[in-house]
Amino acid sequence: MRITELLKKDSIALGVSASTKEEAIDRLVDLMAAGGRLNDKAGYKEGILAREALGSTAVGEGIAIPHAKVAAVKEPGLAAVVVPDGVDYEAFDGSLANLIFMIAAPDGEADTHLEALSKLSTLLMNPGFKDALIAAKTKEEFLKIIDDTESERYEKEEKKESQEVKAEEKPAKEGYRVLAVTACPTGIAHTFMAAENLENTGKKLGIALKAETNGSGGAQNVLTKDEIAAADCIIIAADKNVEMARFDGKPVIMVPVSDGIHKAEELIQKAVSKTVPVYHHAGGGAAEVSGGGDGIGRTIYKHLMNGVSHMLPFVIGGGILIALAFLFDNYEIDPSNFGKNTPLAAYLKTIGEQAFGMMLPVLSGYIAMSIADRPGLAVGFVGGLVAKMGATFANPAGGAVNAGFLGALFAGFVGGYIVVGLRKLFSKLPKSLEGIKPVLLYPVLGILLVGVVTTFINPYMGMINDGLTGFLNGMGGTSKVVLGMVVGGMMSVDMGGPVNKAAYVFGTAQLAEGNFEVMAAVMAGGMVPPLAIALCTTFFKKKFTDKERQSGIVNYIMGLSFISEGAIPFAAQDPLRVLPSCIIGSAVAGGLSMFFDCTLRAPHGGIFVLPTIGNPLAYLAAVLIGAAIGCLLLGVLKKDVE
Repeated sequence: MRITELLKKDSIALGVSASTKEEAIDRLVDLMAAGGRLNDKAGYKEGILAREALGSTAVGEGIAIPHAKVAAVKEPGLAAVVVPDGVDYEAFDGSLANLIFMIAAPDGEADTHLEALSKLSTLLMNPGFKDALIAAKTKEEFLKIIDDTESERYEKEEKKESQEVKAEEKPAKEGYRVLAVTACPTGIAHTFMAAENLENTGKKLGIALKAETNGSGGAQNVLTKDEIAAADCIIIAADKNVEMARFDGKPVIMVPVSDGIHKAEELIQKAVSKTVPVYHHAGGGAAEVSGGGDGIGRTIYKHLMNGVSHMLPFVIGGGILIALAFLFDNYEIDPSNFGKNTPLAAYLKTIGEQAFGMMLPVLSGYIAMSIADRPGLAVGFVGGLVAKMGATFANPAGGAVNAGFLGALFAGFVGGYIVVGLRKLFSKLPKSLEGIKPVLLYPVLGILLVGVVTTFINPYMGMINDGLTGFLNGMGGTSKVVLGMVVGGMMSVDMGGPVNKAAYVFGTAQLAEGNFEVMAAVMAGGMVPPLAIALCTTFFKKKFTDKERQSGIVNYIMGLSFISEGAIPFAAQDPLRVLPSCIIGSAVAGGLSMFFDCTLRAPHGGIFVLPTIGNPLAYLAAVLIGAAIGCLLLGVLKKDVE
């Protein structure tokens, strides 16, 4: 697929004037929609803004490449604007962006369009190409420059491949001095730009360099064993996991992918300086690469979220099936067997319980895997199972205590660090015994040790769990309302960030302990932010631009679906007004949910699980009242748009 197949004339604008980055993004999103590439214009813009929140997509020297890979994209495409006077796109070098390409990629499996998008990224590294596009007088000329340049590149690549085939017949005496691997989370633009810049800079310095790209279409230009063995140094310019075991014993530099674009010469000079420390792989397959070390708190949070993210599908799927079982059952048949009185209810509840029962082992297993890679998975799973059983030394069969969520959480961290300790302990073994570590030593000793430690701490975790459950169950009306206000308000503090996740994890933990009121308050608080903004864009139209009002309509759906992130673009643009309004509205909704004794057995679903909620009409009223209060506060705080 060629670049010009992805870029339509309707999606090009020359001589554009944009005073801010936001104006440029709006114009590009409009052009993308005009080209018929989008299913949901507002959803696509949210994807673009979410990517920008991670860091500006300006690549310097007057170029920016905003991009998003989301479900709102119907088919892959490009949009382009030329801004003669430039616009501040927050580039690292302080340059104004004169040429901006926006990329739209559909969520799901990679396709051939990614190759064309990667070629665009590499073509933009050529200053002559950029200048020619900026100087283009018509859209036709703009497209012709791209087509001609791409054709020239194809010819050069074919010639290069032909030379490489001939070279394979007579192996070269010298390999590459420096090797590189580039990867970014989306795998569309920065991955290929970093690789291109590293290779071109290597040629300029007279240093043979080969770069492997880990893009959305998979790894390309893969490094071979012989090349790795012959190389002086490896540069890993990546913001996601890459395969690291193959570089054991080689000098390795690890940096963010942006350094491959902006600091290529510095990296290559360092690579050949013979001062780079040797990398020793600790085991497993992939390793997460980042530009700097994480603090203790950030490290713990990262491991915890890895466990929670893998646990949630089991909790959500199982919880909703259990809730449906109660919906379709008849309480009067046998109150003591409610949920399994009818065949349909019994089937749904049985399947739901099996899925729900996996949450603790999965949580523990993936926390341990985040810490110790694949060798930690089995150890963490077993630790979670021992915690779920409530095994003690006095009663190994379990059932004596309720270690629950906290026990599994502790077992995950213990299991992960046990494997890390075993790696260090066995690091001095002969290399001939390397193969038995992951299949014998780590699982046998790791599972035994985590079982012993978890069995030892289970009674203490059970005491904490029982105390917390008793405290929550013994709460009076006022204290329950306060708790609901706290967890509800937390859902709006950062809308998907650490505070939001802390409240959600607390709700799911209580769900596992049979306390269904907290989860109801949590979901009520999470539904409010998008709904409050949607209502405000409807009833306070003068406070918003036309674009914002269009996005507000989408927030009705996101709010009713319990997707708090729908409010993020509005909060990012005006945090001092949006966040307080949403937090207060969410706190009211969470408090009212507790006041009305609403319960929720499914930790997700929003309006779609309303029939399964205890006291559903009161719950709906709590959410609507909270959203209305958030809307009114925001309407008062925001100023009219000029």
